[in-house]
Amino acid sequence: MTEKIIFFVEEPSAKEALQLILPKIVGDLETKIINFQCKDDLKKNLKARLAGYTWIPSNWKIFVLVDRDDDNCRVLKGELEQISLSAGLLTKTSTGAVGNFHVINRIIIEELEAWFFGDWGAVRTAYPRVPATVPNRSPYRDPDSIAGGTWEALERLMQRAGYYHSGLRKIECARNISKNMSVDHNNSRSFVEFRDAVRHILHLP
Repeated sequence: MTEKIIFFVEEPSAKEALQLILPKIVGDLETKIINFQCKDDLKKNLKARLAGYTWIPSNWKIFVLVDRDDDNCRVLKGELEQISLSAGLLTKTSTGAVGNFHVINRIIIEELEAWFFGDWGAVRTAYPRVPATVPNRSPYRDPDSIAGGTWEALERLMQRAGYYHSGLRKIECARNISKNMSVDHNNSRSFVEFRDAVRHILHLP
């Protein structure tokens, strides 16, 4: 039985979101969230940080969570896998999802804000002036395929509704939306895959 999960995320807004989302998935399970300043910072320093966890017991797991942005998803996943292995930690992928692995690497397709588009009701609870019809519009029907940058799209919609005229405050926005999100009703494929991966880990013997 998994006793603790440690999350490495690429920026403070992701940490803010997970602090509010994770209890809805894992209940009272102990978690720790470590954020970097950006994806480049994570990729540069992840090996050293992971190497500091080679001592952890078999019932602890580590999630590394990064945005895809403009990267090739397979290439990025391969980079994360190599970093984990070179730090001395086996990954779920490298062991075929069996055995005594410690690290699960997950890519958020596009950006964290895709998760917010996937639960537009949570967005509207926090920011009621944004249109309810957004998920029905063709550019936003697939939260993980929004063109031109997901956070930029969210910023434009917010500003048109009268919020964040001086620019999207990502940490504040993540906090306001995440506290309203339902983990069981989200149209973002990357969110569903993340949620299900966490739930699966919790049921491992």
